[in-house]
Amino acid sequence: MQRHYYLSDDLNDLEAVERELEQNGISAPQLHVLSENDAEVEKHHLHAIEAVLKQDVVRSTQLGAVVGMVGAAFILGLTYAMQWHTTAAGWLPSGFLALIVLGFCAWEGGLVGIQIPNYQFKRFQALLKQGKHIFFVDVDNNQFDVLCEVVERHDSLIHAGTGEATPSWVVKGQDKFNQAMKALP
Repeated sequence: MQRHYYLSDDLNDLEAVERELEQNGISAPQLHVLSENDAEVEKHHLHAIEAVLKQDVVRSTQLGAVVGMVGAAFILGLTYAMQWHTTAAGWLPSGFLALIVLGFCAWEGGLVGIQIPNYQFKRFQALLKQGKHIFFVDVDNNQFDVLCEVVERHDSLIHAGTGEATPSWVVKGQDKFNQAMKALP
């Protein structure tokens, strides 16, 4: 899948674009609107980005976890090299300390990520501050023509580039979950 970004300042038009894309087989989990004005996006029934995904929490937590795994491996390696595991306490204190280091580093990474914009959206920060809205769509190769047809009918959309998309298996999982929720009484 590939993500296509579009710039707009007209939420009414974005609402029409989303409706047309959904009518042509592009599902809701593939459509997103990034905006500083979440209340207006909600009023137009657009698929807004969750607040936590506007920040770099996920990526920073993953980076913190990697640092934590290196720290944990160092602690366990040091325990083995110094032969501390042969004492009466065994591996327990070192293993516990390694888990604490891993958890702490992942937690700290998440705290750092809360404070910075998502790395995928940094390039749009100035436009968002000007009141613009970023509409982006994750499409497969077979859906690209549909996207192009719909976008051509809306002059207010300005192509703002492409990027890394949500994996297709995640989108399909979200579709199945939404279908299951609609089927419940």
